[in-house]
Amino acid sequence: MIGPLDLAVRVDEALAVQAVAFGLGPDEIAVRRQIVLRHLTCRGARALGATTADGRLVGFVYGMPNDRTHWWSTIVEPYLRGQGHDAWLDDSFVITELHVHPDFQNIGVGRALITTATDAAAEPRSILSAIDTESPARGLYRSLGYQDLARQVVFPSAPKPYAVMGAPLPLLRR
Repeated sequence: MIGPLDLAVRVDEALAVQAVAFGLGPDEIAVRRQIVLRHLTCRGARALGATTADGRLVGFVYGMPNDRTHWWSTIVEPYLRGQGHDAWLDDSFVITELHVHPDFQNIGVGRALITTATDAAAEPRSILSAIDTESPARGLYRSLGYQDLARQVVFPSAPKPYAVMGAPLPLLRR
């Protein structure tokens, strides 16, 4: 079931899903916990969760209206500007995190989470970043209408480069 998620209350459950889905260790999770809690204080931040019938959290998404002063925007802006796409940082809903437990991937959970989250956005478009490799996640994003805006984006301390992708809203449906 997809529905609103009190991410501040369930942050540890959400990060446990992210750890399994993304292969993160305890130190990375501790850092991300503080980032998530800080993001939740941003204007317009909202989260959705995917739960099983017994209430187990198996996926989550959260995002917010983009703000050029946020850390993520300051990192991606030069890459976007270099491709002529920096206007995407304005009037966009950014998908900050989207993770689904591997046991629940490839059955539409991620698609339902991201489309439900962006359907509620007032902004006319959405942006996100994903590891810059051909992956099921990038395939999902493309199927929803996201296109590459910049590639080989390097975040400090990230071991792999990312791609920044953008799509007009509403996202494409099958």
